[in-house]
Amino acid sequence: METQQRIEAGLLAAFSPQRLAVENDSHNHAGARTDSHFSVVIIGEYFSGMSAVDRQRAVYACLADELAGPVHALQMKVMTPEEFSAAGELASLEAPLCKGTKK
Repeated sequence: METQQRIEAGLLAAFSPQRLAVENDSHNHAGARTDSHFSVVIIGEYFSGMSAVDRQRAVYACLADELAGPVHALQMKVMTPEEFSAAGELASLEAPLCKGTKK
């Protein structure tokens, strides 16, 4: 199973999100690693009542194996369905380019 598929499967199993988007942004970064940079948008009731820090900690804990191995960087947006509705276009992520890469 590829890294992106493991990330998706882990997040789906742990949080049962209403929406989930996992993007492999590795091509936007310098270096030879191909499964190293990811962006995640996860929307779910699971995160209701949690602080932003606690939400990120929960995602990091879920993906501990990937973060200890192939994943070098994980950009995430973790929201409740209500926050997602209110955020509109701000609910998406676009990974920044690393030094030495061109768009």
